[in-house]
Amino acid sequence: MKLRWPRTLTLLPALALALGVTTTAPAAADAPTVRSGWNNYSCKPSADHPRPVVLVHGTLGNSVDNWLGLAPYLVARGYCVFSLDYGQLPGVPFFHGLGPVDASAQQLATYVDRVLAATGTSKVDLVGHSQGGMMPRVYMKFHGGAGKVNALVGLAPDNHGTDLNGLTRLLAYFPGAKQYLDKLTPGLSDQIAGSEVLNRLNEGGDTVPGVHYTVIATKYDEVVTPYRTAFLDGPDVRNVVLQDLCSADYSEHVAIGILDRIAFHETANALDPAHATPTTCASR
Repeated sequence: MKLRWPRTLTLLPALALALGVTTTAPAAADAPTVRSGWNNYSCKPSADHPRPVVLVHGTLGNSVDNWLGLAPYLVARGYCVFSLDYGQLPGVPFFHGLGPVDASAQQLATYVDRVLAATGTSKVDLVGHSQGGMMPRVYMKFHGGAGKVNALVGLAPDNHGTDLNGLTRLLAYFPGAKQYLDKLTPGLSDQIAGSEVLNRLNEGGDTVPGVHYTVIATKYDEVVTPYRTAFLDGPDVRNVVLQDLCSADYSEHVAIGILDRIAFHETANALDPAHATPTTCASR
């Protein structure tokens, strides 16, 4: 099926681009499953890193492009690393995370079970960029994931939604725009501040017991706005601003998840806090 965009929906391309488009080229349709040592289902976690790491891409990302920097970084440090595609729409290849967040959370549930079975472990650690840092919370709260996750690291996650610097409020001035957005790209609608999904997710508290949470945000985020809406409140939560670690880091929403080595180092610290080292501008 080919999606046809009504001419009145001039806001939709801007919204789609703003909600997490990657800057790398799309992966080839016949790309191999294993890239730089990740998605290797024969990998067995070591005593030093006893849990597999599952990477959850952002909106308009995919299991390869979003992780060309972080996945090899973690593999080189001895982790078993996996990544999935979720939120696919018919007729839209490569660019995922556009389907309903609840359905995406169920896809994550299925994938985590697959990784646990392959690795013989009982829990995973999750690292997500943008929507990929928020959607796992839906998985843990509503799709049976709470007991299967040790830690969640969010890179610029939209935990409390976004107003895209006020852009989403303009939808009311374009008749039918919100309805078409809901129908054609529900994953985008679900990330707007005040959406039904986000209200349900955050009702009663941001966290679930037993999971360690780390949020790494950037004050230059132009997508998750205001950037502090990424932060979580609750026990066992660490909220970090990238610029507090390195004031010279100007990474924005896309860069923090794709190529920022300072964010990568802080992610590694969150995955192995017992061996954490200070994250500075010189971290690699």
